[in-house]
Amino acid sequence: MGDLAVDTRIEGEGGRYRAQLQEEWRVWGPNGGYLATIALRAAGAEARIPRPVAFAAHFVGIARFVPVEIEVVAVQRGRRSESLRVSLRQDGRAVLEALVRTAAEGEGLVHDAARAPAVPPPEGLPDMATVFAGEPGPPFPFWNNIECRPPDGLAHKHRALGGPPEANMWYRFRPTPRFDDPFVDAGRLLILLDVLPWSAAWAHHGPTQYNAPNLDLVAWFHRPASHAAWLLGAGESPIGEGGLIGSAARVYDASGRLLASGGAQLLCVKA
Repeated sequence: MGDLAVDTRIEGEGGRYRAQLQEEWRVWGPNGGYLATIALRAAGAEARIPRPVAFAAHFVGIARFVPVEIEVVAVQRGRRSESLRVSLRQDGRAVLEALVRTAAEGEGLVHDAARAPAVPPPEGLPDMATVFAGEPGPPFPFWNNIECRPPDGLAHKHRALGGPPEANMWYRFRPTPRFDDPFVDAGRLLILLDVLPWSAAWAHHGPTQYNAPNLDLVAWFHRPASHAAWLLGAGESPIGEGGLIGSAARVYDASGRLLASGGAQLLCVKA
């Protein structure tokens, strides 16, 4: 089991950092949201405004479980907001390129029309260990780091195929469910926004000859999430065509308040 804060630690200063990628976060290779969290955390080390509000990244290389070099450059700094570019490289080869935006809290227009899916609360729902009782454990070490509780009490493999390409799931990170550092805690949201798109497509297609790694990952952080141990992820994949899968995802707290939204474009490759 991995711990998000421990496994995304960075060392360095002055815009130059280094991190060690950990096997506990493997899904095919290092999980994209995990890599994104390292980039976000490096941006946080350089940020003057400690409130991440937007993240956009391209995955430009296949990472390995070895050290990664990180460079952070301030693109723009203002009194209310700043933009930071983050580059991750291994042995001189680009792995991830990201832009991180921060913004100070202030007065402004207020409205909230977001509606969370109508699902039961996580308390009392079976976790995946119960759903899969008597069957092999998670297919990748990554899933040991997050407790998952399906609102309908079923795993994807137990549902009829051909249903809507949607995925709703309650998630709680373990062993530490939430973090005080705003950049580490926003990493929880990044990771869910990264995994929900494929989960939504899988809910429709089921076992397939294809994998679909993310080409990119975008996220908008609407509210801090550090109060919320349980997170409700809602993903949808409205289109798959021409070797691509389009997606959108949202993350809510247990009271139904929208915390983050985003999505990714996925590339189908033969498994």
